[in-house]
Amino acid sequence: MPMIANDPTTQLAFSVYENKGVYALLLGSGVSRAAGIPTGWEITMELVKRAGIASGVGEQEDWYAWYRGQTGEQPNYSTLLETLAGTQSERRAIVQSFLEPTAQELEDGLKVPTRAHRAIAEMVRAGHVRVIVTTNFDRLMENALRDAGIEPTIVSSVDTLAGAEPLTHSQCFILKIHGDYKDARILNTDVELGDYPTEFNALLDRIIDEFGLIVAGWSGEWDHALRAAFLRAPSRRYPTYWLARGGVSERAQELVARRRASVVSGTDADTFFDALNLKLETIQKSRQPNPASVELMIAMAKRFMDRPEHRIQLDDLVTAQTRQSIADFSPLFAGQGDVRAQAFSDWIPEYEAIAEPIARLASVLGRWGTGDELSLVLDAVKGLYAEAHREQAGYTHWLALKNYPATLVVLGYSLGLTRANRLDVLYSLLNSTVINRREQPGLIGYELSPFYLEAGNGLLAHWKTLEDQSDARTPLSNRLASLITCKWAPSFAGVQDPELLYERFEFLNLLFFAQANGVNEEELNNRIQQSQFRNIAMGRLSWHSETISRFAQEYSTAEFNAPLLAAGFAYGSESYLQRFLEGLGRMSRW
Repeated sequence: MPMIANDPTTQLAFSVYENKGVYALLLGSGVSRAAGIPTGWEITMELVKRAGIASGVGEQEDWYAWYRGQTGEQPNYSTLLETLAGTQSERRAIVQSFLEPTAQELEDGLKVPTRAHRAIAEMVRAGHVRVIVTTNFDRLMENALRDAGIEPTIVSSVDTLAGAEPLTHSQCFILKIHGDYKDARILNTDVELGDYPTEFNALLDRIIDEFGLIVAGWSGEWDHALRAAFLRAPSRRYPTYWLARGGVSERAQELVARRRASVVSGTDADTFFDALNLKLETIQKSRQPNPASVELMIAMAKRFMDRPEHRIQLDDLVTAQTRQSIADFSPLFAGQGDVRAQAFSDWIPEYEAIAEPIARLASVLGRWGTGDELSLVLDAVKGLYAEAHREQAGYTHWLALKNYPATLVVLGYSLGLTRANRLDVLYSLLNSTVINRREQPGLIGYELSPFYLEAGNGLLAHWKTLEDQSDARTPLSNRLASLITCKWAPSFAGVQDPELLYERFEFLNLLFFAQANGVNEEELNNRIQQSQFRNIAMGRLSWHSETISRFAQEYSTAEFNAPLLAAGFAYGSESYLQRFLEGLGRMSRW
């Protein structure tokens, strides 16, 4: 689920970037669908309607049902086209009517290049793609390329192939495998699509053998000669990526298996190629190597932060990871039966794994940011929090635990801020608000603190079900300290002791938590005098006397207490801070 490690479009982007010209595109009718160019099935149903009207049948409510009733067969594009037009020229004229825009369609922005076509044209201009194979008769791809200042080599017949610029010398080579709608020799019917000319087959064999492939908008169902070319391909020198907006059909699955293709599902061609082009542009500007893990995503963020001119790329990176995290958590937060049936101890590692990229990214922002990044982190925190509170029915502990991902992001950023001693930004973060499921505002430093998540809503008993925590007083704090030490610290902590860094954050959060609960100096004195300070102390400082002693010494000096007080912690009062530390010290001796 981490964006860099497991997102196939990101892996593809780096592969395309590092292997310029190695990937060829295979584009089907789905790529032109957003332009208002009808798909093969939509054309088929229009041909059914025309055939019915030509035979004297009146307007039908359901032309599909009518055709099945008349013939007992499924509507077939090839059969209908042969019925309506006896020659290739007549068939070309019919197809042309579906592809060329009317004046009104042009005014409405239809039958012109789509976002996908224009993104592909930018990829060609950058040298990432040189070969495009398409089953489409339209000229949207050529028009997009020309708009981008590229004159492609277009092969739509054996004749044009004979005189074409060689594949290896062309800036962009387009093989229109079924022809061009302006050419009467276009291939439409099953008979015409049963095999390609020998010259086309040889060229297809070379492309499929020598290039990586990105397949988009092609169902893989029909086009028998093209399917045959896939099946006879001798090798898989480079990967194949198959874009499938819905599921992959059984016949297409045969080709996917043959090529060992990676299926990219759930997205349309416009979104996919836009995202791919954006990632290629970002990689070009950042000049980062291919990140195969979260560690390299972190390296990308650090590189962006190193240069002010990369601020937009950093924003895009954080925003994309935020969206990815929210999308990954959305089905879990919805809480279908199989999710809710899991044990508490199963939810925790799953939540941590999904949240890790954005949380660790936040830790880097905290350590090396300048303050401008606070809004990005708050977007992530509030986005996850809002998604968590969208579904409000279920067991109390399950609903409460849905705050854990947002808490992890807060923790990551807070640790980075603590490490950088940017305590003013930390106070601003903790003092920011979120809106809970009761539509009431709450402070991040309270609602998303490890203390509230550990003990609130009866969760303490559940946290104790985690491994080795059955007898622990602070099972969540212990887990977080271990998580930081074992996984997160190398990204941002430097030589500092990660466990001590975590406890320092808990101390700062505890000061804020006490303020949020209205524990002013008078109340603090009362608690200490009545030996009730333990009701204030939470987290690992409630039992870790060694750290308490260390902090008592450190925060008695201006080096440590001045930035803390200036930021607003301890009410900005040195006497409050010292009394608080005194309370911790007394408690550790009780």
